[in-house]
Amino acid sequence: MNYHPDLLSTTIKMFAALSVVLGGLLLLFYISKRLLRKGIRGPKQNLIKILANNYIGVKKSISLVEVPGSVLVLGITNDNITLLSKIEDQKILDKVIGFKGDKTSSSFSDQLHELSSKFRQSKNDIHFQKENL
Repeated sequence: MNYHPDLLSTTIKMFAALSVVLGGLLLLFYISKRLLRKGIRGPKQNLIKILANNYIGVKKSISLVEVPGSVLVLGITNDNITLLSKIEDQKILDKVIGFKGDKTSSSFSDQLHELSSKFRQSKNDIHFQKENL
């Protein structure tokens, strides 16, 4: 008996089986991720916020970190984190948090639009100056 399998049909069957197995794994991963995310953690709340971070040297920085009820001033190096000060005075807290609130972080598209409008304005000014000469 001389049996020669059809190479095309075998290849199609192999890829079909592979796609079913991979699809099942992806579906299982998606379902487990959705269920575990809801089960382990509740709604995501950021109780700790970094208000500011200033670098003072190589791998050395000072950070203002807001935790409920106070603002911590932390010295951060490569090896450790040190509490430099704890701000609990309500007047200073309002000033520090208000200073951070004044800086509204705009989206990338807003920043890009602002930069391109400045570029277009400067280009128009140069063109206007050349015409007046």
